[in-house]
Amino acid sequence: MNRQALPQFESIEAIRHGFDALGYICSDRIATTVFLAFQLGKPVLVEGPPGVGKTELAKTASALLSLPLIRLQCYEGLDEAKALYEWKYGKQLLYTQILKEKLGDLLQGADDLAAAVERLHAFGDIFYSEAFLEPRPLLTAMQQEEGAILLIDEIDKADYEFESLLLEVLSDFQVSIPEIGTVRARSRPMVFLTSNNTREISDALKRRCLHLYIPFPSLELEERIVQSRVPGIDDALRRQLVAFVHSLRELDLRKTPAISETIDWARSLLLLHADALDAQLVRDSLGTLLKFEQDIEAAQAELGSLLDISAGRH
Repeated sequence: MNRQALPQFESIEAIRHGFDALGYICSDRIATTVFLAFQLGKPVLVEGPPGVGKTELAKTASALLSLPLIRLQCYEGLDEAKALYEWKYGKQLLYTQILKEKLGDLLQGADDLAAAVERLHAFGDIFYSEAFLEPRPLLTAMQQEEGAILLIDEIDKADYEFESLLLEVLSDFQVSIPEIGTVRARSRPMVFLTSNNTREISDALKRRCLHLYIPFPSLELEERIVQSRVPGIDDALRRQLVAFVHSLRELDLRKTPAISETIDWARSLLLLHADALDAQLVRDSLGTLLKFEQDIEAAQAELGSLLDISAGRH
């Protein structure tokens, strides 16, 4: 990736404007971190509660730079074969069956067992070449000629052993394949790792990354986000629904509504032709915001107070 030839990322302001145009309204801290990560060639570890725009940040960077987004979804038990590469065993077996007839021709002229084994050894190495290599997300990102955005999503769901695998990749953007040798990135990808903080990330991995924490947005920022994503909604209703969601987040809920749920609710209210929040409307549409019945019951118990706050009566 030629960092000198990408004006979209030449300044913090350029990043903010570019992200705004794509509907990702970001804070100065987010824009600054992305700028530094891009210029320094460092991965970004993005932490924060679910639904605040961590994954969307990588997607927006991909769209702004017109680079492919290569995503690795992490989970418990993720290993090298699923993250980095594996051999195309089916193709190897098929070729072996097809070439079995040629075995006599291959061994013709071999005077003794040692010579025959030597020829077979050379023949066998063909099956462990790049033609039979199946690249997974990490290796795929390293193979892109013009660069890529590599998203390692929910790294906190993977095991510590997988983090060890990432250290070599994120340090030098190279990987050792025993049968082939060291494979280096053709163009250094821009890397985003996301975490929902379900466990601590190792110090060794954190040292290789710039850190960015994305909290729930302020009232003003969330209003701008809703305005960008749901432009048809009335200004007064937008302010009211964002205030309601912020008050809702103060309750002791099993799952706090995220920005994505605020946007879904705004779209729902637009479809329902709402111009203001009222108790019945909120009761009927709370399932868009809250995903557990106990949370819906908790919100309904405080509904009068929540509506007063959202309407500015408190």
